[in-house]
Parts: sequence; C-alpha cells; structure tokens
Amino acid sequence: MTGEEFRYTQNIVIRADIHMSCGKMCAQVAHAAVAACEESRRSHKKWLREWLREGQRKVVLKVNSLDELIGLKMEADGLNIPNALIEDRGLTELPPGTVTCLAIGPAPKELVDKITGRLKLVD
Repeated sequence: MTGEEFRYTQNIVIRADIHMSCGKMCAQVAHAAVAACEESRRSHKKWLREWLREGQRKVVLKVNSLDELIGLKMEADGLNIPNALIEDRGLTELPPGTVTCLAIGPAPKELVDKITGRLKLVD
C-alpha cells in the first residue's frame, strides 16, 4: 500500500527544541502512539478499526516549541480528533513534566493533514 492509498493516519509530532537521545525520542513517540490509540478506542472506534486494517500508518514530524505543540493539540481538540500529549516522568534524561510530543489520530488522513500538513519530517 502506498502513502496515497491510506485513508487513515496517526501523526506524531515531537519537539525539536529539547535534546533527547534517539532512544528517548523513540520511547516518547511510542508512548504517544499507544496513548492516542487508547483515546481513539474510547471515542472513535471506527477510525481505529480502519486504521488497524490498513496497516497503522504513522508519520513522525517536528515542531520547534512547546507553544507550537500545544497549538496543534488545540486544533486536534477543535476537530474532535483523538490525540495524546506526552509528559515525561523525569526518570532518565529530562526533568519531570517535560512535554515531549503529541500523537494525533488515528483519524482520516485529510483531517490530520489539516493540522500537520505544513510540518517537516523528523530527520
């Protein structure tokens, strides 16, 4: 299945303005993906079911500030898209309560793209 054939997506947005090791970043993205799936299970079962059936498309993007991340969450909330904002517990690299990332979806790709379509991929 190519990217154009996916109807559903989950986009995870990570903060590029805080330093995290690659492993830490991967763990935070995983936390976000699972938490947003659980939110979707409660609020949008059809979207979750279709996303799982299609193969669980995920895209990892970046923003440069906490304010940008919070703005994206507000947009997702306004469009009634399941999402999860992740705060680190502070057990390893970051101070407790550091907001690291946001997962948006699973949801229809065209809705998620309204929020994240202008963002760059994590490199």
